[in-house]
Amino acid sequence: MLTKLKQTFLDIFNEKNDSEYFSPGRINLIGEHTDYNGGNVFPAAITIGTYGLVRKREDDIIRFYSMNFPEIGVKEIRLSELEYKEDDDWTNYPKGVIYLLKQAGYKINHGFDILFYGTIPNGAGLSSSASIELLTGLIMSDECELNIPRLDLVKLGQKVENDYIGVNSGIMDQFAIGMGEINHAILLNTNTLAYELVPAVFGDYVIMIMNTNKRRELADSKYNERRSECEEALRQLQQYVEINTLCDLSVSDFNKYSDKIDNEVIRKRAKHAITENERTLEAKKALTNGDLKTFGKLLNASHQSLKEDYDVTGIELDTLVDYAQKQPGVLGARMTGAGFGGCAIALVNKHHLAEFKEVVGAGYESKIGYAADFYEASIGDGTKKLS
Repeated sequence: MLTKLKQTFLDIFNEKNDSEYFSPGRINLIGEHTDYNGGNVFPAAITIGTYGLVRKREDDIIRFYSMNFPEIGVKEIRLSELEYKEDDDWTNYPKGVIYLLKQAGYKINHGFDILFYGTIPNGAGLSSSASIELLTGLIMSDECELNIPRLDLVKLGQKVENDYIGVNSGIMDQFAIGMGEINHAILLNTNTLAYELVPAVFGDYVIMIMNTNKRRELADSKYNERRSECEEALRQLQQYVEINTLCDLSVSDFNKYSDKIDNEVIRKRAKHAITENERTLEAKKALTNGDLKTFGKLLNASHQSLKEDYDVTGIELDTLVDYAQKQPGVLGARMTGAGFGGCAIALVNKHHLAEFKEVVGAGYESKIGYAADFYEASIGDGTKKLS
C-alpha cells in the first residue's frame, strides 16, 4: 500500500515525500444517543482509515491532493488564505485544522505538499472527516515541532466541525480516533471526558460493518426531535428527583420515577437513554472478563431499544440486523450511529464470514431492492506517524 502511495505522491508533486501518517476511522460498539443525555459512549478506532504523505515546502503554499477525489486535482492554498470556502470541498477539513491551530497561536511558517488516501467508504458513517482532522493535526504538530498534547488535537478536531464547518457534533469521533489503542475500546463519559481503555479482544470473532447504503435524509431532523423529547423527559423528572442529566439516573431509579413522565413516547425516549447508558457499563464488564456471549446479548438489546423505545432504526437497518442475528456464528448485532440509514455492526465468527455475507446480503437485497456493503474491521491504534 505505502509503495503505491509514495509513487502517486512522486507522480503528483514531482518530489519524494518526507513522512507517512495514518489516522483511523471509528465505530461505536455500544452507547447510542447517550452522549447528549450525560451518559457514556463506547467507541473504538478501527484499522480502516486515512493515510497522509507529506513533504515540507520552503514557501507559504499548501498543496492538497486526495486519491479518493482525483477529478478535483491538486488544491493550492496560501497560509494567509485559510478561511472556509464552500468551493474548497473536502480540503475544508484539513484547512480548518491549520486555520484554528494558527488562531490558537501555533507557528506554522511554511507550506506543505500533502497527499491523502482514505480506505473508509464514503458516507458510511465511520467518521472520515474526524480521521482527516486528527491526521492533519498530528502532521502539523510533528512536522512543525509544535508538540501539541493529543487531547488538544482531539478538542481542536471537534472545534473544526462546530465552528469552521458548522456541524453541531459531539467529541466522540475525534476522541476515539485520537486516543484509540490497538485491541482496546474506550469507555468515555462525554460530559467530563473521563475515560478508560477497555480490552476488546475478540478471538475467533470479527466485527462486521454492514452498510445499508441508504442516505440518511431523516437523521438530522429526527436527531433534533429526539433531543428535545429527552429534554422534556428530564424537565418532568427534575420535579421529583435531583438530576442534571437523564443518565444521572440508574435503571432502578428510573423504574421508580418513570410514571412521573406524563407521555408514553417521552417515557420511552428516556428509558432508552438510561438503559443504554447502563449497557455501556455492562459491556465494559463483559469485555474485561472476555465474556463475548454477554457482549453479543448487549448488542442485541441495544438494537431492540433503539428500535422500540427510541424509534431511530428504520426498515433498512432492521432488515440487516434481523438477518444478521439469525445467522450461525453470530453473537449479536445492532445499528451504530445516528440511525435512519448508515451502518450496523455484527460480531461474527471468522469461520462463518463468507456464508454470513452471502445470506445477509441476499436477504437484504431481496427485501430492500439494492445491495448492502460489508467490511471487516479490527480494532487498531489512534492517529500515528508510520515508521
